[in-house]
Amino acid sequence: MASGALADVIRHKLGDLSPAERKVARVLLVNYPSAGFETVAVLAERAGVSAPTVIRFVNRLGYRGFPDFQSALREELDERNASPLSLYESAGRSRSDEAADGDASLLGRGSRLFSSAVAQTLTELPPHDLEHAVSLLADGKRRITLAGGRFTHLLAQYLGLHLMQLRGDIRLLPAGDVERTAALGGLTRRDVLVVFDYRRYEQDKVILAQLALEQGAKVVLFTDKWLSPVSAHAEVVLSSLVTTPSPYDSFVPTLAVVETVIAGVVAALGDDAPARLRHTEEIARRIGLQ
Repeated sequence: MASGALADVIRHKLGDLSPAERKVARVLLVNYPSAGFETVAVLAERAGVSAPTVIRFVNRLGYRGFPDFQSALREELDERNASPLSLYESAGRSRSDEAADGDASLLGRGSRLFSSAVAQTLTELPPHDLEHAVSLLADGKRRITLAGGRFTHLLAQYLGLHLMQLRGDIRLLPAGDVERTAALGGLTRRDVLVVFDYRRYEQDKVILAQLALEQGAKVVLFTDKWLSPVSAHAEVVLSSLVTTPSPYDSFVPTLAVVETVIAGVVAALGDDAPARLRHTEEIARRIGLQ
């Protein structure tokens, strides 16, 4: 099996599946991960296919049978629900192992982990998804709203501040109750909601995505390899590894993806980007910010 979330593997396999197998895949993706713990008979009924089709589907993914598939799903859930405390314990064991091997260099470990995670993240990122995200964010007819979580609001702000310098109609989802409600209530078909959601996932992000979808807006999701539940409602999913030498998930690979998206938007905007930058810098100069 390829590394990464089962949902991500399923998404990448869609083109290789038969029409009946794709029905199983879609049921799993829309109701991920709970649908994976149904019986074969129940999953087949929900997908409108036969039980043997479900078995062929999991075989196509590389599993010996449905119990094998469910076992892998349980292991994934243990990882995606990991807390900083459990990661700390795991990191402690890893440090002990490295010390025993005579390689406890923090710089060396960080260099290996971060460079490998960034390289693997960018290599495994589907070009179509990246191009689609860039196309949506560079479309001047669309309004972009960005939302993050406890830590990921920093990533949303980072991307948002860059986009604000490059084009108009960019905003961060307001924190105030009245302002947030008004912003969400005003979403239309011209809107794009950009969501950052990483383990342990925040339920309100699912609700934000559902509200956006119900009003015709498109959702772009930045998430980890286990995939936020928001992925079931997203037009585009950009996933990253979160490998780190500390008990906390790293956003270094995610930042590399964000920077790549920004570069793509700059290229897509062409001459409009420097023109916008010159204008905003002149405004900044006149109000004493330079």
